[in-house]
Amino acid sequence: MKPRARGFSLLEVLVAFSIMALSLGVLYRALGGSASQTGALTRYEGATLLSQSLLDAYDSLPPGGVSAAGESAGYGWQAQSQPIATPANANPQAVRLHELRLTVHWVEGARERALELLTLRPERKPEPGGRLP
Repeated sequence: MKPRARGFSLLEVLVAFSIMALSLGVLYRALGGSASQTGALTRYEGATLLSQSLLDAYDSLPPGGVSAAGESAGYGWQAQSQPIATPANANPQAVRLHELRLTVHWVEGARERALELLTLRPERKPEPGGRLP
């Protein structure tokens, strides 16, 4: 009697390779999604830092408000303000407030992303003699 050869059949090997290929596909997709989200968060963090820097630059506004735009480090930005009406505006000694809208935008892949901030800023008082600081 001849001993039977032991080993895997062709069908068993094909099933094992199929399961391994599916598992690797799922693993690569998970790792790829994580890497792309890390890149997106890095760009969002850069937009947040630029926004904070611009808000610090506009800590007070001229009486006519501000309308400015520019680009920095791959981000575009726009700052717009307008005076807001408050009951305190009737008092000439009261500080007038402006609503400042700051928008930072960037391109991420094929999509355009934007971060918009809205805040209130005081109006600068003119120095004695009529000049603004």
